[in-house]
Amino acid sequence: MEDALRVGVAMFNAGDHRAAHEAWEDVWLSLDEGSPDERLLHGLIQYAAVVYHARRRNWRGAGRLAGSAAGYLADLDADARGVNVGDVRTRLRRLAEDPEFAERRRPLPLRVDGVALDPTDLAFEHVATAATLLAAEYGAFEESIVADAVRYARAELDDDRPPSEGEGRSRRPQRRDPGFVGMLFDFAADRDRRSLVYDRLRAHVERRRGAERDASGLFE
Repeated sequence: MEDALRVGVAMFNAGDHRAAHEAWEDVWLSLDEGSPDERLLHGLIQYAAVVYHARRRNWRGAGRLAGSAAGYLADLDADARGVNVGDVRTRLRRLAEDPEFAERRRPLPLRVDGVALDPTDLAFEHVATAATLLAAEYGAFEESIVADAVRYARAELDDDRPPSEGEGRSRRPQRRDPGFVGMLFDFAADRDRRSLVYDRLRAHVERRRGAERDASGLFE
């Protein structure tokens, strides 16, 4: 729950509202209907849909979903799971009354424990999840390219880990890390430059794939 919540919040704040829905959906569907966590994720999923429809000026759809989302969040604590539920509820009620308000104000950011997370705030495995969801969401990106980039990034992190650390990765990877790790952070976080980042990522993946093919044929 916590992992999915953080990934979805970061993707929502980065402007990837449909992909945020995908981050939450599997966990939401596994929860008991009407439980606080189910209502929280249900409300957030519908809030993401409200923003998605408002961006396309589908005011009727946005207004209807805003009222429904506010209903799912109605009985939750204002800070359920650390999320700024109270603020979101207030914004949804305003949008239910006046969906075109979305044209006059930016989407209210989602916060976890007071922080408006974006992908640069995530742990690497969460960024890997976000990148995988983005590749599945947008047809411009090959899922196999992103999957191999994640694999190569994990290898970079393993190579960078001192032997004495044992299992797990204690150093937190960051956006400024070189190689595949840094590129995946940029791919997940930088919506405006994502296509350029992907082109660079693809070139590096194809180069690494070529090296793997060359190495595999040495003893054949």
